[in-house]
Amino acid sequence: MQLKRRSVLGLAAGMLAAPWSVASPAKPLAGVEYIQLPAPMPVRAAAGKIEVIEFFMYHCPACNSLEAELMAWVKKMGDKIEFRRFHLPYHGVNDPEAHLFVTLEAMGLDRKLHQKILDAWHVERKRLRTDDDNVAFVVANGIDRQKFLDVYNSFSVQATMRRLPRTLDQYAVQYTPSFVIDGRFLTSPSMIAQANLNLAKDDVHPASFTAMEALIDLAIRSKKAG
Repeated sequence: MQLKRRSVLGLAAGMLAAPWSVASPAKPLAGVEYIQLPAPMPVRAAAGKIEVIEFFMYHCPACNSLEAELMAWVKKMGDKIEFRRFHLPYHGVNDPEAHLFVTLEAMGLDRKLHQKILDAWHVERKRLRTDDDNVAFVVANGIDRQKFLDVYNSFSVQATMRRLPRTLDQYAVQYTPSFVIDGRFLTSPSMIAQANLNLAKDDVHPASFTAMEALIDLAIRSKKAG
């Protein structure tokens, strides 16, 4: 899903001029299948691991369709990576979806409830568009209402929400889902599809994981090189 905001890197414009004929997910090209961020972002990964961040939104159909394959890929990568997520603030600093994710992350419940929230949106057609919707959802899933509200309205969660738009700019994300490898390399299924027009629709996700693995290896090599 394309975001309302434009990346500071002008990604779309740069991709239009890219040399499609030499694109290959197994050997992704800078400016074609991925971009290198102008300034490396801090990473949380433990020593010996490469950080992989998914930028997503609960209501994004492409994120939902990728989820099962993504979780299988994360499991396959095992201890090689440290996986985490950012929920983009589609409606700005008061975005209810991002607010829900940031709160659940602070409570250590984001992974436990992730699939349930996707199912609410995309299977049950329950739109969690307001604060009241969020509260009703978590209570229905066994979370204490007051404990949730205490974190939801806490200073730390509010501060995180205020930082999210700047975070989006710093990571230069234009589409969901998108992935940043080692705080330096940005790629997405949209980039892979646009760079490899011969790919069948069902092959875009596997090709995206192939590109991500190549970028992980690139990050490992660059760390070893010092």
